[in-house]
Amino acid sequence: MKADFLSGVIEGFYGPPWTATERSMVLNWMQAFQLNTYLYAPKDDLKQRLLWRVPYTSQETSELKLLIDNCHAHGVRFVFAISPGLDMAYAQASELETLQGRLEQLYELGVRDFAILFDDIPDSMRAEDRRRFGTFALAQSHAANHLYRYLTGRAASRARFFFCPTPYCGRMRRAGLGGERYLEEIGETLDPGIDVFWTGPEIISSQISVKDIESLANTLRRPPLLWDNLHANDYDGQRFYCGPYSGRPLELRSEIQGILHNPNNEALLNFVPWKTLSDFIHAKATWNPRESYLNAMNDWHASFESAGSPIDLEDLVLLGDCFYLPEEEGSEAAQLFRNAEQWLKAPLNKKQVFYRPFQEPATRLRNICAEIVNLENRHLFSALHRKTWDLREEMELLLTFAKQMKSDPTSQLRSDYHLPGTYRGGMVSKLRGLIEQRSDGSFIPVT
Repeated sequence: MKADFLSGVIEGFYGPPWTATERSMVLNWMQAFQLNTYLYAPKDDLKQRLLWRVPYTSQETSELKLLIDNCHAHGVRFVFAISPGLDMAYAQASELETLQGRLEQLYELGVRDFAILFDDIPDSMRAEDRRRFGTFALAQSHAANHLYRYLTGRAASRARFFFCPTPYCGRMRRAGLGGERYLEEIGETLDPGIDVFWTGPEIISSQISVKDIESLANTLRRPPLLWDNLHANDYDGQRFYCGPYSGRPLELRSEIQGILHNPNNEALLNFVPWKTLSDFIHAKATWNPRESYLNAMNDWHASFESAGSPIDLEDLVLLGDCFYLPEEEGSEAAQLFRNAEQWLKAPLNKKQVFYRPFQEPATRLRNICAEIVNLENRHLFSALHRKTWDLREEMELLLTFAKQMKSDPTSQLRSDYHLPGTYRGGMVSKLRGLIEQRSDGSFIPVT
């Protein structure tokens, strides 16, 4: 592994930023896992994005200073990101002066590494910007180069500077986001010393191949730096992901500048993702994601002390398999689903035979979801409770259905606890009932 290979965590999600206590825990984990970079870019720090022109107050700089010093104490590189793209006037010199002033404010706090992010912004330009630069790529490259030159002149040693393009995944590039030849122009005009972020073929990429990265590197004229959203959950508050870092071959490491991981919003739920990311980064000749996951779950198990009944490691693995990866369940959860499907589709005279393989893991899963309420670590309980509650309700309903069918196979299922409007209720649930998504990704009206 290259000595300057970047590995670490991005606090870059939509939602409440982490607390000082959570950040300290994250840094302790990073140090233990030998991850070396912390990128500060929370979308809901208004002065990082929406109000980027407004300087931080003395109270805010004091809080940031604590984080910066804590990173350095843990041997972790701190990178401050600013996201001016929502309303930046690229042709106005005063805008660059404002950006430079913000970097200077953070420089005085001890920051030496910075990023400018142009992700998730309107795909349009002001008339004066178009007259001056012609394209988004040239306007953004001009801003990034200006700041990079300022920083390299300011710092005694080479500063690391990072750039997130407007089309930051393959699908966005194919759709022409940012304009024709956007990435080609970035490759041609962005200073060679600036690293460029990329998320893969998708925003949430289940697979990233060496071939795709090699092609991108030729376009960018530099190896990209992965902004990896594999475990991000800010787009779906009902789920979290504790499966292993996977879908990337070990050979990928030699084609990129590093991997920064944009995780679950809930800091406490990232132990397994970061432990397995570390295993991937430091693996030698072979890499087994499932084995890494099971080892990490074994380590995480110590956090699940219960004031009620003990939570077994086997049950925790089953629960984790239900919250594995965005496009994949773990093997035990996948088998449980297959068993449930076979049971429900079986003819009446065979339902009990098919029910038996489902009953035992379903009962275990219902019980561990219920036991989450008794966790001694109440912060972990808070992070998990809303997500495991829905799973518990589904297991309870299926088990109730099975019990009722055993006494009367032809009866309709009813439950005193799952009433219309309170269970699977609300406006979003009603809207989801209007259209159905097929396996190919297309939608059709429900008739």
